[in-house]
Amino acid sequence: MNLQEVEHHLGRLVKGSVLCMESMQKHTSWRIGGPAEIMVLPASADDIGQCLQFARERHIPLTVMGNGSNLLVKDNGIRGIVLKISRGFNKIVVSGPNITAEAGALVPLVAKKAAEAGLSGLEFAAGIPASIGGAVIMNAGAHGQGIDEVIREVTVLTPAGEMLVLKKEDIGFRYRKSGIDKNLIILQADFVLTPGDPLEIRAKNETNLIKRRRSQPLEYPSAGSVFANPPGQWAGWLIEQVGGKGMRVGDALVSEKHANFIVNVGRATAEDVLQLIAQIKQKVFEKFNIELKLEVQVVGE
Repeated sequence: MNLQEVEHHLGRLVKGSVLCMESMQKHTSWRIGGPAEIMVLPASADDIGQCLQFARERHIPLTVMGNGSNLLVKDNGIRGIVLKISRGFNKIVVSGPNITAEAGALVPLVAKKAAEAGLSGLEFAAGIPASIGGAVIMNAGAHGQGIDEVIREVTVLTPAGEMLVLKKEDIGFRYRKSGIDKNLIILQADFVLTPGDPLEIRAKNETNLIKRRRSQPLEYPSAGSVFANPPGQWAGWLIEQVGGKGMRVGDALVSEKHANFIVNVGRATAEDVLQLIAQIKQKVFEKFNIELKLEVQVVGE
């Protein structure tokens, strides 16, 4: 089955959008990456199930992504189907102290809705540019807190198309990671929050946003922190100590503002970023005998 046939058949199965040879530069915060052979933007859980079944029955590789804020796509793009769970699957429902958000909802919007409802607990997340699904998978966090602190349960879809509800205690959250199997697709997350003063909660949100603007290089495309902090260390500090700030390969640059950010100052390629990552890791290992591990995900060919 060629790409046009895949696009045609999927277009009849799902209510969302189906795109052929879609540039991943449009779908990642780094603005880097070759094309996705087929991209599906689902409008419902049924769309996600249909896409999953279609790919499984035809043995087509399937890559699931969220907002693309933690993703480096290689320059030759992604084979098969990319299922981007984003704007078409982003409902947010407030019920008492609980918020239920579909996987495509953006974390800052969920934090804003919580503030409007007078619910505290998500203020740390006000500036995290991720979707709920991506944030759960990577246990996104900021200001010393993580998404695991407010999760109650997560609804997922299995490869067989079965819906499962995972309780927080069964997920196995740890620093910047969750124990959710990579073959499971997150559909929604339920958060339990604490009632509070809406004005105070909004003020905390704004304070955290101001801190983010002051400390992070938001003027250029990036994917946030490139490396996870080693135990008891700060990756940015380690990189700064080896003269990492200002290192450059092509248009990929280690930010002068925050050493754990690699920014795209023009037309950086994935290969530029990967070479810069390798150089940084080597310098830090030679000086500190610490092997930095990636916080961003690398996909594609």
